[in-house]
Amino acid sequence: MRAEAKLSHIDESGTASMVDVGGKPSNARSARAGARVIMQPETLALIQQGNIKKGDVLSVARIAGIMGAKRTAELIPLCHPLPLERIALELTFNEAQSAIDIEATVKTSGKTGVEMEALTAVAVAALTIYDMAKAVDRAMRISDIRLLEKRGGTSGDYFAEA
Repeated sequence: MRAEAKLSHIDESGTASMVDVGGKPSNARSARAGARVIMQPETLALIQQGNIKKGDVLSVARIAGIMGAKRTAELIPLCHPLPLERIALELTFNEAQSAIDIEATVKTSGKTGVEMEALTAVAVAALTIYDMAKAVDRAMRISDIRLLEKRGGTSGDYFAEA
């Protein structure tokens, strides 16, 4: 954490408030976030084979993640609504961990970053995987939701440690 860092959504009196970005310049901004859904090997095999009764799990989760990113400002009270230029989700089978790894990339040109949109995208995609496969595996775990990378803005770039 930077030495001069302070909570940006807390004003001088300690009240939660939306950050004023009116005086900030618009520039290219992007963020990548990741998540993992861990499940029984049999559940992973059912998803890989397309044998989940609710349908194509990865396609539905991808669309849900995109929708989640677009609605972030409605879900997170102090987020600014942003015109998103790109939302991409990649879902990968991780047989070694008996999991599905999710990665979202979100881009905009604006006055504030898209970290929350990328994080929301992976969280909603993970929840959708759980919803679609819960009939066969209620013990699935959603884990490792985190920011992987952030680019642009006055606070500079951020890259998560591996």
